[in-house]
Amino acid sequence: MSEASVAAFWEERRAEDATLPPQAPEAWPFGATPAHADELLALVLAGIKTGTASTVWEYEDGDEPMPQVGELSTILDGSGEPRALIRTTALEIVPFDRVSADHAHSEGEGERTLASWREAHERYWRRYSASPRGFAPDMPILCERFELLWPRPSSA
Repeated sequence: MSEASVAAFWEERRAEDATLPPQAPEAWPFGATPAHADELLALVLAGIKTGTASTVWEYEDGDEPMPQVGELSTILDGSGEPRALIRTTALEIVPFDRVSADHAHSEGEGERTLASWREAHERYWRRYSASPRGFAPDMPILCERFELLWPRPSSA
């Protein structure tokens, strides 16, 4: 990630919308690999992906604060370049085995079913989780909903 490109991205967004705060929000990619980041970003840009999930354990075991409703995020592509701006609209913590079909659908991946969400996310967290606690069927999941602010979704 280039700090200069993220700063320039933020200044462009602020020039378009003076209500945005002076401080740039956190910048991060979806997914664990560059290809996955690009795939998930494409779903966000198409207006399909409006939700994401993370393990509460990773926040507890790491040094990053949990997202807050209203928080802005700059989304990076697989090469670390800023491509989108989102705002968190809702948060809910539930056990992995109680994530709803509605939330699974909001993530926009695969078949968009709860079964496919569970299979993909269990595999993802078993492979990529930064928490030493790994995976458990009842581990706490932070289900996040967001809205795409920039670029405007094509349906807007």
